[in-house]
Amino acid sequence: MKVVFMGTPDFAVGALEAILEAGHQVTAVVTQPDKPKGRGKEVQMSPVKTCARQHGIPVFQPVKIKEAEAIETLRTYEADIFVVAAFGQILSEEILAMPKYGCVNIHASLLPKYRGAGPIQWAIINGEKITGVTIMQMDKGLDTGDMLWRTEVEIAADETADTLHDKLAAAGAQLIVEALAKIGAGDVKPVKQNDAESCYAKMLNKSMGKIDWQMGAKKLDCLIRGLISWPGASTCFRGKTLKIWKEKVVLEQDLAESAMSGQELAAENGVSDKGNALPGTVVRVEKDAFYVQTGSGILKILEVQPEGKKRMAVKDFLLGYPVKAGEMFERNM
Repeated sequence: MKVVFMGTPDFAVGALEAILEAGHQVTAVVTQPDKPKGRGKEVQMSPVKTCARQHGIPVFQPVKIKEAEAIETLRTYEADIFVVAAFGQILSEEILAMPKYGCVNIHASLLPKYRGAGPIQWAIINGEKITGVTIMQMDKGLDTGDMLWRTEVEIAADETADTLHDKLAAAGAQLIVEALAKIGAGDVKPVKQNDAESCYAKMLNKSMGKIDWQMGAKKLDCLIRGLISWPGASTCFRGKTLKIWKEKVVLEQDLAESAMSGQELAAENGVSDKGNALPGTVVRVEKDAFYVQTGSGILKILEVQPEGKKRMAVKDFLLGYPVKAGEMFERNM
């Protein structure tokens, strides 16, 4: 089958490689324009463009794919189908109708849940146990087209957005190859989405990463794991930003083993004569971890990144920043 592949980030690279390995002819790759990145603002190619060049595939990088000139360029690439994976631009109805089999999208959720830009992160943030990939026949709506195939992916208890990204990218790569074979054979049974079951995975923003210690430990755990790649979850410690990279919720049985409750931990360390530690209070310090009271439960902090420094284990952090029980972490302003 002749394919025009549209994608931009790392998530799409595995799918492009799998399509090529399956013997399909990719007549062109469409990706976002090169952009400056990093402190030096050096212009960099997208991961999908890098992959396309390695395979000698023509690359098209329209600023606005809906413009007439871009549409005419697309017409010059002979294709039976357009495969889209995190491309980053919305396709017009004219483009959707262009190839013989239309346009299909590799979406990183079990539609109709988590339509939109951040399905991987929001699945973690919301504490989902199962997510997956949907191959969808694209229409003019935002992730509203008929579902063609889906595959489930389990979310581990310590899953981060980064590790889940890799799982879903691999699942999507396998599923799109299976989908193309069935589409070519005419073995397609579209299923309409139930809009009543949909939810929108909005784009992330920096303010989401400001830890509010009034939240419960389980919710904070999900938030930290969901925002790990960007923007990251951080708190304010001694007037400077401290990013939290790794932590775990302290369960009641864990506390019972040490014959302490959350309040007893605080009282033992002199936080309060009544043992009522305020959210954000360090209630215990060990050689390789420290414990912070939340609005409900305690987080054991294991890896951090001080402002202007590299990511490090708490054991190393404590050598330069001797945290004491009773100190407070605050929300960044």
